[in-house]
Amino acid sequence: MTALAVPEAVVRRSATWVPPTVVVSFVVVVVVLSWSLVPGLFTGQDPARGVPADKFLGPGGAHWFGTDHLGRDLFARVVHGTASSVTSALIAVGIAVLLGGLIGLVAGFLGRWADAVLGRLVDVLLAIPEFLLAVVVVSALGFQTTNAAIAVGVSAVGIFARVMRAEVLKTRRAVFVEASYLQGGSRWHILVRHVLPNASRSLLSLGVLQFGYSILLIASLAFLGFGDPPPASDWGLLVSVGKDYPLAPWLVYAPALVMIATVLSVNRISRWLRRTD
Repeated sequence: MTALAVPEAVVRRSATWVPPTVVVSFVVVVVVLSWSLVPGLFTGQDPARGVPADKFLGPGGAHWFGTDHLGRDLFARVVHGTASSVTSALIAVGIAVLLGGLIGLVAGFLGRWADAVLGRLVDVLLAIPEFLLAVVVVSALGFQTTNAAIAVGVSAVGIFARVMRAEVLKTRRAVFVEASYLQGGSRWHILVRHVLPNASRSLLSLGVLQFGYSILLIASLAFLGFGDPPPASDWGLLVSVGKDYPLAPWLVYAPALVMIATVLSVNRISRWLRRTD
């Protein structure tokens, strides 16, 4: 009994133990989400109001991230720009999950002609580089951050569709699905009750991973001028504006480091979710 109890306790402890890096990642994500929801709690500075006498001040106690060429507090601009960056990434992930998940679900569950037609559509989407497809879509819709989010979401539809289709095909062959058929369950009942809940689990970790990637992709589009114009304070736009002032490197480093920390934290959480799934 004792020999069996020890491994069981170890397994139970390992299943509930969260690595310190994951805890730090959650803290970073919570801080960033708090910036996007209630920026006024973290800074009382107006992100659009500058003091010409305070321009190009280095990071310090009065201005944690320094000031820009117009004397605006960079920390305030990063904090207030978080809402746009996070919301855009969420829109992109939502579009990718809904459209990609629906395409993969229909293709995998119906099979035959539906799988053939939708499979070719997914192949076309995957054949085009994501960034190039995003540039094409945002150019057609207009240069705004929301349109950039839509473009990024469309560019990721193929990935989610391919993963969802694979999970649906695997779930359809499961023993409990066959048992449900034998008990007289309809295709609609099996789809809603068994296939969809089990097949969509893999989309959770993929969606978290895509959230971080969407932040980078949307920031890249904003850096190239495909997002909202100044005085917006999207993270990518802040880096784009800051690169014009090499004597004030904090204008690039501060928003870039915030973006890197956020993306790395999201990626670490995604890897942890995949291992615990």
